Amino acid sequence: MDVTGKLKIDDAVFTFIDVETTGLSPRSARVCEVAAISFRGSDRVATLAELVNPGAPIPDAVSKIHGITDEMVKDSPSFGGVAPRLLAMLENSVVVAHNAQFDVAFLSAEMERVGLKFPKLYVVDTLAIARKNWKFQSNRLAKIAAELNISSEGWHRALADVEMTRKIFEHFISAFKSAGAVTVADLVSKSGGKTS
Repeated sequence: MDVTGKLKIDDAVFTFIDVETTGLSPRSARVCEVAAISFRGSDRVATLAELVNPGAPIPDAVSKIHGITDEMVKDSPSFGGVAPRLLAMLENSVVVAHNAQFDVAFLSAEMERVGLKFPKLYVVDTLAIARKNWKFQSNRLAKIAAELNISSEGWHRALADVEMTRKIFEHFISAFKSAGAVTVADLVSKSGGKTS
């Protein structure tokens, strides 16, 4: 991880992640969709977008939020079938998510259930950055996107949310670079990021 911290921002791989779930608690709810996109600079190096069979019904109230139904996930792989590809993408990258604690907690719990471990990585939370460094009317992902003139079409689905998070992060990162951030460690300290 220390090697990653010394990397110049433009040389580091940033993996943007988002999960949709069957509820709010990683102990009792499960992941039903996961998306991740890895970028080095402006180059997309990997993409993962998978519906996941959570092994339990998705409550109607939750389906109304993200639009994912039991019917949609019934033939999808379980989390264990998706985890190896996700872990390969995360390796030696910096994780970026909006409300990262939520996504990392769910991914850690799901990995533990299949005998894997979420890796120790730098984590940058665009929600924490927004709260600490900007004054948006609302810090919800779609609201920040709207204020920055970024399309929020299809939000509340994992891949659309990941794309939105990346565009918001690009806005934040250029401000941090202007303020003197050169390395990943600089970025993490300026943004209030942490390690998972």
